[in-house]
Amino acid sequence: MKYEFQRRTVKTPPPFSLRLTFEERAKLDAAANGVPLGAYIRAILFDEELPKVRRRSTNPVKDHEALGRVLAALGGSHLSSNLNQLARAVNTGTLPVHPEIEAELREACADIAQMRAALIEALGLDGGCP
Repeated sequence: MKYEFQRRTVKTPPPFSLRLTFEERAKLDAAANGVPLGAYIRAILFDEELPKVRRRSTNPVKDHEALGRVLAALGGSHLSSNLNQLARAVNTGTLPVHPEIEAELREACADIAQMRAALIEALGLDGGCP
C-alpha cells in the first residue's frame, strides 16, 4: 500500500503596483519619514502601528580633518588604560593624592575637554550637553 502525499502550496498574491507622480511620491516619502514605503502604506491603510526605524545620524561630518586629528589623539593615547588604573586605585584606596597627582588629573581633564570640543566642532554639533 503506497501513500501519496500532496503538498499544498499557498500562493502568495502578486505584488500590487501603484503609479504616482513625482510630487505624490515625494509627499509619500516625506510622510513615511524613513519607514519603508510598503510598511508605511500598509500601516496607514489598515490602521496599524508604524514600525520603528533605526537611523544613522543624518548630520554629516563638517570637518573630517579635525575629526581625524581627534581620533588619532585618542588612538595614540593610553587614556582608557590610564582611566582604568586610576579607577582601580581609587576603589582600593591606594591613590595617593598630592599636588603633583592633582595637577596631572586636572591636565588630563583639560585634554579630554579639548578633545570633546574638537569632536563637537568637527561633527557640527551644538555641544549643548556635557
